[in-house]
Amino acid sequence: MAYSIETRVVHGNRNYDSYTGAISFPIYQTATFRHPGPGESSGYDYSRSENPTREVVEKTLANLESGTSAYAFSSGMAAIATVLELFAPGDHLVVSDDLYGGTYRLFQEVSRRHGLSFSFVDSSVLNNVLTSIQTNTRAFFIETPSNPMMKISDLHAIIAAARNHRIKTIIDNTFLTPYYQRPLELGADIVVHSGTKFLGGHNDTLAGFVVVNDEKTGERIKFLQMSIGATLAPLDSWLIMRGLKTLSVRLERQQHNARLIAEWLQRHQQVEKVYYAGLPDHPGHNLIQKQSSGFGAMISFSVKDATLVERILKSVQLIAFAESLGGVESLITYPMTQTHAAVPKEIRDRLGVNERLLRLSVGIEEVEDIIADLEQAFNK
Repeated sequence: MAYSIETRVVHGNRNYDSYTGAISFPIYQTATFRHPGPGESSGYDYSRSENPTREVVEKTLANLESGTSAYAFSSGMAAIATVLELFAPGDHLVVSDDLYGGTYRLFQEVSRRHGLSFSFVDSSVLNNVLTSIQTNTRAFFIETPSNPMMKISDLHAIIAAARNHRIKTIIDNTFLTPYYQRPLELGADIVVHSGTKFLGGHNDTLAGFVVVNDEKTGERIKFLQMSIGATLAPLDSWLIMRGLKTLSVRLERQQHNARLIAEWLQRHQQVEKVYYAGLPDHPGHNLIQKQSSGFGAMISFSVKDATLVERILKSVQLIAFAESLGGVESLITYPMTQTHAAVPKEIRDRLGVNERLLRLSVGIEEVEDIIADLEQAFNK
């Protein structure tokens, strides 16, 4: 029977322990496993290669993303770094220019030294992607919505172009999660996540995921996962499983709050611009509805006066001034000096990641309380 996404996030891959019947799947906190005899195995030998708790959360992500297999890592960056091992020196990737600063740092300061090259383009303009294809282009790496300017890239068109040129499409689906967007169903090859964010949902663990749509790529990722060794620990795997059970109700509440907050910010006389795809005047509003079932809970906004930024960050009381996103608590971040500090100033300026931009990860609190906190911070 085909269950809805709302049901599948709760039950995952039938996440109960078949041995004991435990509804909450156990944390197999072990490094190694006893062999029944010479040449025999229970299916588990060493936790870096296999662990029952990690295996369950991996199967759950594969189910939710409609992938053939999924692989869990110790962080989102570990997941992306492992995907890059699919490529060889001399290979070229076309990448969204508006993306998480840590990803930019990995590409520019680590992967370039290993012989990969990158073209950073505004992937919300399809022609930018197409004209950046080179004879050695092996993949598109796309964030949509982008971080932090919330640009929307046309997944249908980008995936079609990739197939025409025999190029892999890698989509960072952290912001929308499989609850709102499933790129593999649109034909993408690989999906990556920072599971630390909405999948876990409680700001209490680091995690990353790679989900693939074919067995050959899955076998290679599995080999790399075991060989490099940045696997997700059993306790963290369990925390992600627990967080996934409430993914649908959290995201629905967070999106509801985000829409009302974005509308309030749009009306505020001290706000210059609001970046949220759920607003009808957002350039990607119509496009996102063709490839996703929701808009998510991430908002960026620029204030008219840069001196407001310090006042807001020092004055918020309910909202926490902190990096990261996707938890049940609302967080506000200053991308220029935090999440995107690794991005060169000239690129930040071109993107609009400047001294007046703030990013808000909307939580599940009562929305009027969040708005009241922003109001008092603006007026402090």
